[in-house]
Amino acid sequence: MQLEKKRLLIKDVIALVALLVLDQVTKYLSVLHLKNQDAIVLIPGWLELHYLENQGAAFGMLQNQKIFFVIIASLILALIVYVLYKIPYSKRYTMLHVLLTLIAAGAIGNMIDRIRQDYVVDFIYFVIINFPIFNVADIYVSVATTLLVIVILFHYKEEDFYFLSFSANKIREAK
Repeated sequence: MQLEKKRLLIKDVIALVALLVLDQVTKYLSVLHLKNQDAIVLIPGWLELHYLENQGAAFGMLQNQKIFFVIIASLILALIVYVLYKIPYSKRYTMLHVLLTLIAAGAIGNMIDRIRQDYVVDFIYFVIINFPIFNVADIYVSVATTLLVIVILFHYKEEDFYFLSFSANKIREAK
């Protein structure tokens, strides 16, 4: 593996750790300051901080399915590690590195909660649209996944993903 690619993967790991720390610190602070307390109003009628122990997925779906969530998150993480390892060293793929790192950080952040305490700590609530309470890891996953779909549809071309092919012939044809 070339030195530049190794450095890029190290930067991915450092970013992942920093994002995880931010997620876990915000969850810790929400437990410390919000658990068994009234909501904290940040912007009246718009944004509040509420403490919630979520045993489900988005919008509270699939309650008490810890093993299912851990398996799905592990599969997603394995796929992300594989793709990050296979991506050629090129500035063209910088956005892909960033987005996959964000998704991995969100998946790991929520998986840490599920493994440690059987629930995910949520605390951000948009009152104005009555959106379900969420956390920083959820922001990583939802924003990065949305942007990933957009960049795959409008920025990258099919041949930009030749590196994911298992067929040596397809790889040669793409080059």
